[in-house]
Order: sequence, then structure tokens, then C-alpha cells
Amino acid sequence: MPHRARPRTRWITAATAVLAAVAALAGGTGSGTAEAAAPGQRTEHMEYFPGPKAEPRQVSVPAQSAVPDEAARRPARRAAGPARRAAGPAVRPLERTGPVSGRLDLVVMGDGYTADEQGDFATDAEEKLDAIFAVEPYRSYRGLFNVWLVDTVSAESGVSGDPTADVVKDTALGSAFFCDGLERLLCVDTDAVARYARLAPDADIVFVVANSAKYGGAGYSTADLPPASPFHGVATMSSDNERSYLIGAHELGHSIGKLADEYQYPGYGAYPYTEEPAAANLTLTRDPATAKWNRWAGAQDPTGSSVGTYAGGGYYETGIHRPTDTSLMRTLASTEFNVVGREAMIAGFYADADALTSPVATTEPVRRNRPIPVRLAPLTGLADLHLTWYVDGREVPWAAGARVVTPHALGVHGHGHQVTATVTDRSAALRNPAALARATNSLTWTIR
Repeated sequence: MPHRARPRTRWITAATAVLAAVAALAGGTGSGTAEAAAPGQRTEHMEYFPGPKAEPRQVSVPAQSAVPDEAARRPARRAAGPARRAAGPAVRPLERTGPVSGRLDLVVMGDGYTADEQGDFATDAEEKLDAIFAVEPYRSYRGLFNVWLVDTVSAESGVSGDPTADVVKDTALGSAFFCDGLERLLCVDTDAVARYARLAPDADIVFVVANSAKYGGAGYSTADLPPASPFHGVATMSSDNERSYLIGAHELGHSIGKLADEYQYPGYGAYPYTEEPAAANLTLTRDPATAKWNRWAGAQDPTGSSVGTYAGGGYYETGIHRPTDTSLMRTLASTEFNVVGREAMIAGFYADADALTSPVATTEPVRRNRPIPVRLAPLTGLADLHLTWYVDGREVPWAAGARVVTPHALGVHGHGHQVTATVTDRSAALRNPAALARATNSLTWTIR
């Protein structure tokens, strides 16, 4: 069965017009607004993280300011090119749980690692990913991800802006703190990131791990990345800060779960729109019993509060509500998604990945005696996969859970019949019917 089309979603869910206003209110943003860009200059809208336990902020930065002294670096980069190519394979699989067509493909590249430090990069990347995948629901659904490491060899070790703004390093991706004057905003040359990402078999998400112990990072909006970028978005984070992994965990909430930010800005006032937000974790409704997450109302949440309707979210103070007092989408002081966010994330996983795959193509008829093997993604914890088999739409009860069947054994006689395998995730973390529908996928073969 052809893999479903992959929607390209934005990392930042607020309207572009709102972002510029939020940046001005965020405080200490220097010239980081859309108006600061010269005519015709590309502007990148980003989310950045002022501190390890701070609420994120929104800024708009001229794309060229992400890489200081870029013109001076280009000759050095060209000179470093042959050494970079000689450093080894351009792409390495870190985890491969299934076919590219049925997985979320996460591409991780390092910056500020020299040819001799590529082993350090691989270690740092693995440690960062392990921390992210310790957070639910990533932990239970890690088996829906492939992870690719892309070698990005830098001429110098470390990144610009570490420890101070006057430090400039020649690196493959131009990672730099003090981006547009904001110390913790860790920007990259997104054109370079896009070029390297295309080396991987597929790229749904890109992480850039900067060789630094300094806290910082950023989340890039897809709409403002280079044209035809083959991924949902980009998150940057420092390699050796123990809490920077939460930046990646938060940003995946935008790109995969289409979750909105749950924080607000003092003085920003009431939510100005009358339409219900599309994000699963914001609502105009004040009554928990009629909110979009009403099936979770009153439930004790992993964030420590009970699910209800809490005032404020989406950058506004009133007129909009979030499901819990706090969560990872509100502040990095929290290390948990609330149950509403978890549900949206799992639905997002299944929008881009399949729990059921098979090496036998569904595009060609198969013989009655041919074995048809299927594979279930290696999911754990919250996941609860159930496999069933059907002939012409009628379930074959005895075959439930079987990983290999033949059409003949299922009772198929003659030609033109159809055999279908269906997997359903009956996770207790899914209560919304739309999310449950996403958690089902089938493969169908015609018998000849």
C-alpha cells in the first residue's frame, strides 16, 4: 500500500502577524523583529529558550544574521571541503526500526565538530536522543522512528558566541549564540542544514547538536526555512548542557503533534479571535465538560494537576484555555506533556508512520500459497497493538496476532479475493475518536 502523504506542518502555530508583535513584547529582543529585515531579505521566525527552566519566547530574525561573518567563512569552508568528504560516510543509521516509507525519519547533524571529533558527535547525539526518548510518549513510540546521523565536519571545534559574543568559529552549519543579540538564541545557516539533510534517505525532522556546554537552542518555523526544505522543521540545542534536550522535546510537540504553545506574555491581554484554535491543547471553552478534551476532564495528569480549563495560552492571558496548569508546552521547567498533548503526539506519530509494514508489496497480486509476513513496529509502554486478518472484509478470528499467513490457510479459494491485515493501537492514552482512527492502518493484497 502506498504510504500516506506526509503533511508539512508549521513548528510555530500562531499566525505570522502575531509573532512579530510577540517578539516586541518578549523583552530584550533587540532588533529581532520582522521589521528589522531589509527589503527582500528572508526572515526566520523562531522560538527560543532564555534559560534551562524558562518559558520560551518568539522572535523574528533576518536569516543572514543567524551566521555572523558568513562572507569571511566561505573561503575556509571551501578549503575544508575535501577533508570533509574524506572523513567517512556522509550518512550513518543510528536507529533503523523499519522502512523509510513507514517511519518518522529524524536526521541529526552536529556543528562545531572537527574530523577528529565525529566520534564525540555520535556519542553526544545518542545521549541527547536518549534523553528526549525518555519523555512520554516518545519513549513508548520510539519504534516509529528511524534516526540518521549526517557527518558535518567543521574546520574548527566549538561554535560562535561561546563563551562570549566576540568568539567566531568556522563551522559547517554556522551555529552561533547571541543570534541577533540574544545570547541563548542558537541560530544556524538553514541553507546549509537543508543541503546536508538531503543526504539522508528521508528527513521529517532535523536536530542540530552544537558542540558546546552553553545552554541555548531554537525552533525554526517550517514556512520560513529555505524553499523546498524536505522536513517539517529544525531544532537546535547545545550538546553538553543537561537540560537542552527539552528544547528538542518541546519542538517536536509543534512539528509532530501540531501542539500550540501554552505560555502567555504579561500584558498581552485577551485572545482576539472568535474561531476555535485548531491545536488540540487550546480552547475558547471555559467549561471542562464541553471542551475539546472533555474525555480527559478531571483526570489526574502526569504534570501534577488535574485536567480542566486553565486560563491563558497561545501567548494570551485571557479568553483562551489550556488543559493543565503546566506542561512541557508551557515551560521547560516541566519535563512532561499533559495527557492531551500525549494524545495529540501519538496521533501525529501515526500521521507520518505506520505500525504495520510488510516486505510483500501490495501493488501486485499474490498467489494463494505465498506466505505473507507482516511486521509490527517495536512499540512499548503506552502502546497496545492488536493485529487482525480479514478475507474480503470478514475477520478470520483464529489468525489474530499471526505474523505470517498464507491466503490458502485463511480460506481463500479461487482468484480475485482480498486479504487484509489491520493493526489497531488500543492505547489507554487515546480517547479522542479522531486520534483512535489515526492509530489504525491496514495492508491489502489481491489474490491471483
